[in-house]
Amino acid sequence: MSGMWFEELEPGVVIQHAIRRTVTETDNVLFTTMTMNPAALHLDHDYIARETEFDQPLVNSIFTLGLVVGISVHETTLGTTVANLGFEATTFPSPVFVGDTLRVESEVMDRRESSSRPNAGIVTFEHRAHNQRDQLVCRSRRLALMLKRPTG
Repeated sequence: MSGMWFEELEPGVVIQHAIRRTVTETDNVLFTTMTMNPAALHLDHDYIARETEFDQPLVNSIFTLGLVVGISVHETTLGTTVANLGFEATTFPSPVFVGDTLRVESEVMDRRESSSRPNAGIVTFEHRAHNQRDQLVCRSRRLALMLKRPTG
């Protein structure tokens, strides 16, 4: 277990995640087709060249979000979370392309005791991903139900 307990997740804590990941064409094509997304913007090089401002496919933003949250798990919630409760807001200020390498940081924005579970609390994380050019490519606020440190 490498996640953090509720008590360790104080507002203002920023975690620079050790894992970085380069996005591949296989990631984009497989994820896009597995999730039944027919958008030409992700798959059709001819369409992209003729009809868009981009010279290459955009990586599926839901893949990007999943990767960002996944990278954060080892150092935030692995073994210490009860459940992911939801996302308050997610933005993609810059596109992600095949070959981009993403690094992620997570900041604890807020936390509160759970009113229904005495052994847990709710933590609001903000996950931020940057590419190799230091462009912000994803920002997402996520709420997680986190376990308190066991007593005894």
